[in-house]
Parts: sequence; structure tokens; C-alpha cells
Amino acid sequence: MYDHSLIQQDRQHWVHPVVQLREHEQRGATVWAAAEGIYLIDNNGKRVQDAFSGLWCVNAGYGQQSLIDAATRQLQKLPYGTGYFHFANEPAIRLASRLARLAPKGLSRVLFGQGGSDAVDTAVRVVRYFFNATGRPEKKHFIGLQRGYHGSSSTGSGLTALPAFHRYFDVPAAQQHHIPSPYAYRHIDGPDAAAVLESTVAALEAKVEEIGAERVAAFICEPIQGSGGVIVPPPGFLRAMRDACDRLGILLIVDEVITGFGRTGKLFACEHENVSPDIMTVAKGLTSGYVPMSATLVSEDVYQAMADAGSEGEVFGHGQTYAGHPVSAAVANAALDLYVEGGLVENGAAVGRYFLEQLKTLEELPHVGEVRGMGMLAAIELVADKSSKVRPPKGQQLGQRVLACAMEEGLVFRAFNDDILGFAPSLNYTRADVDSMMEILRFSLNKAVAENY
Repeated sequence: MYDHSLIQQDRQHWVHPVVQLREHEQRGATVWAAAEGIYLIDNNGKRVQDAFSGLWCVNAGYGQQSLIDAATRQLQKLPYGTGYFHFANEPAIRLASRLARLAPKGLSRVLFGQGGSDAVDTAVRVVRYFFNATGRPEKKHFIGLQRGYHGSSSTGSGLTALPAFHRYFDVPAAQQHHIPSPYAYRHIDGPDAAAVLESTVAALEAKVEEIGAERVAAFICEPIQGSGGVIVPPPGFLRAMRDACDRLGILLIVDEVITGFGRTGKLFACEHENVSPDIMTVAKGLTSGYVPMSATLVSEDVYQAMADAGSEGEVFGHGQTYAGHPVSAAVANAALDLYVEGGLVENGAAVGRYFLEQLKTLEELPHVGEVRGMGMLAAIELVADKSSKVRPPKGQQLGQRVLACAMEEGLVFRAFNDDILGFAPSLNYTRADVDSMMEILRFSLNKAVAENY
């Protein structure tokens, strides 16, 4: 029988991420007890279709036996091996080599970590090291996008541009800046793709000029802004930013923590525009969320400068205890087998097209302002009025009400605070799974709207 004291223990001891803490004390936790395929099962035995892949991460779906077996074998053989000093382990070596082969051209070196936040921190440290080592110590400033998300660490939270991650945390720092998001639906220049791209490039150029090109180190962006509301930039965005960074003499960091490993229909979102960043961060789908792991991939030019800086005997003073963990690496290799050889990326691309087609039918509803997405990543933006794009009154919490209705019917997704609904189904979804999701979603949208309007 389920131990109901767990909920009280949770209230008293677990400080949860991204909740209103007093509200959580009153509400209590929904406790997941098991998972299977595309379903989560709560402590009461209720099966709920997970249309968000945990937290954008269970890309392969739940219960993939090859991932479980890989972890089990590695735990039995070598449960831990440090990557410090000159030590290594076979799964991490093989994983680094595979990532370098599969990543955008030029990203040949890999630094491992535990999650997306520390992957971003690693990227920042590498950039600082690179410019110091190459005699340009004044290049310390970083530029990101409004509505961007780059983790919640003491450094990455400043590159993140969401108010909840700044309030009371004393970020952004003075060397962290943001320019307007290429958010076409609500862009000041309107939804015209060319105008949005032009204004975004112009904003980066203006910000670099304001700071001074000799002081700017890098621009960081997500190919699709995930936690900012699944903001899909116009086609050509990454290519335009790559070209602008080259002209301005700054590095390009692409954060693929959410978009990597099949989420957008290709292994990496950079592939859609054949863009090679100087640094790329990945996590989440790397192990399909089964165990913690991240990677920061850097170009050969960046690596060579780092290596030359230590040629007189100085060590590279960066790392974490669990970086290159053999169990995580074994699971990541098994996940890559499923993505690449097992056809999961291809399935996600095919089902993703159907998924977006079906979601688009919801734009006929009076309070659905826009459906947007790519592959198995999408959002529905709710509005009070379609013509003016006015958001629903904040007190209504319309998005949260839609989610609550859906949970009752057996579906979970993400409801952002500004009435945007986020979806990230796993790559093993079928068209029939999409159909069952859509049935619940349409019902929940209609019910929540009827209760509020």
C-alpha cells in the first residue's frame, strides 16, 4: 500500500524547483510511482500520458530495456571511475568519440558534466579561459536573448532571461546582457520572418557596439527557446547569428540542452541550417533522462588554445567528480544506439510532422492564438482575444486550468505562467498516441475556456 506520509515528508523537507513554495506546502506533491512507454503512473495507480518527456528529457520513452541493461552491466563492472588527472573509462571514451563524430562539424572536443546548468557554466569558463589564454583578457561580456533559458546555476541564471530566475538572486551580473527574442508572434516588428531576423541581428550588433567589440566574448542562444515558451525563431536564425558573430569577432555558443537528440527532427537542431557553433551544450536527451549527464563540446581551435596555455606545466583547472561517469556514459551510448541505429530520430521526425499538423487544428478555437513548433517540440499560446493577441487575465490562470483538466483526463504537459502550453512528447510516440493526446487536449481546452468565459 502507498505510504501517504510521504506527501507530508515532502512538504516538510523537499524544496522543489520552480514552484510557489507556500502554495506547494498547501497543495502537496503529485507522486509518480512508476512509468511505462509514454505513461507515468502515480501513487494511486492512475496512468497519465506524458506529453512532456519528464522535463524535456525522456526522449526515448520509459522502460527502454537496452538503457536499463547498459546501466546494470556497467554498475556490475565499474560503478565509478574518475576522469581527473590521467584516468579514464571505456564508456566515456567511446561516448566522447561518438559525440564528436555526430556533432556539427568542428566540435571535436568534449567536456562532461552532470546536467544542463553545469554544461553552460563549463561553456562560460571555457570562453573566459580561451580569451585569457590568447591575450584578450578584456573580453568578458556575454549576450543572450530575452526569454532565453540557460540553467539556474549562479552563472547560468544570469544568462537565463526569465524573471523568476533573477528575482532575489542578484543576477544578471554586470557582464551579462540580453537582446530581444526573435518571438515572431509578439515581435515589435510584427511576424514577418525577414523583419524579425533583421531586427535580431541589428540588436546584437547594437549591443556589441554599446559594450565594445573588444570587450564582448560570446553570444549564447537556444535554437528554439524552450522554457521561454517554445519560441521558434524564423528559418535562418542560427545561420544569421553565426554570420553576425563571425563579423563581430565573438564566439557563438548554442545551447542544445533541450533541442538535442532528435527533439526537432534531427539529432541536433544546428543541422537544420548546417551551422557549427564554437561551443555547444547538451544534456537531457543525452541519456534520455535515465541518469544525469551533460556535455560541452568545443571547437578544435578553442581546445588548442586551451592546451597551449598549459604547455609549461599548468593544469587545466576545471572538472567535476562525476564528469564522465561510466554508468551515465554507458546509458548515453545505449541511447545513441536507439536514436541513430534504432530509428528513434526518424520516428520522431515522422510522427512530429503529424503531431504539429494535429496541433495546428486547434487554432480554430477562439482562445488559441498560435500553435508553433518543430519536430516533437511545440507550444500553444492562449489569448483572450485573437485579433489583439491580448493575454488572458493573469488571475484566471487559464493555462494552469487547462493542465488541471487534462491531468484529470490522463494527460500531462507544461503550463507556463504566461498561458503558453508546452509539449515535448518522446520520440517513440505513434500517430495513435498523438490522436489520444489530441482528444484529451481539445476537451480540456474547451472545458477550461467554458469555465472562464
